[in-house]
Amino acid sequence: MRIAAIILFACASIACPAKAASVGDVFHAFGLFGAWAGDCAAQASPANPHVSISEPATGLVLETHDLGEPYAKNRYTVLTATKVSPTELSVEVIFQSGFGPQERQKLVFRVRGDTRRTMFNQPEGGPVRVRGGIALARGVKTPVLHKCK
Repeated sequence: MRIAAIILFACASIACPAKAASVGDVFHAFGLFGAWAGDCAAQASPANPHVSISEPATGLVLETHDLGEPYAKNRYTVLTATKVSPTELSVEVIFQSGFGPQERQKLVFRVRGDTRRTMFNQPEGGPVRVRGGIALARGVKTPVLHKCK
């Protein structure tokens, strides 16, 4: 009992490391759970992806990208999420397309109000695909997604 009291006092007196926020906690803080699209009323398409973010079990955050027919849905399992700034978070995911093998990726999202945009994307061991919100292969801005009500 005396040792427990000493440890408790020591942690109260000095900075004991706090428990890191879980992926779900970070996604909740940014208001990311739910449905997102460029135009929520329009059909899903490559130009209007519909994104769904859920937490089917504690600690398991999934993101699904629907590009419409005839495309397979892309699925992301979020491994880590870190707040970079009040409007940006960095995530590590495992990406699995409807057809190919899994791929580990690092992404940075900008979230402002009810909008979200991919600012950075790089697969593990691969070239940067998105930098500064620009898809480098096409030289175009990544889409701004709006939270669907």
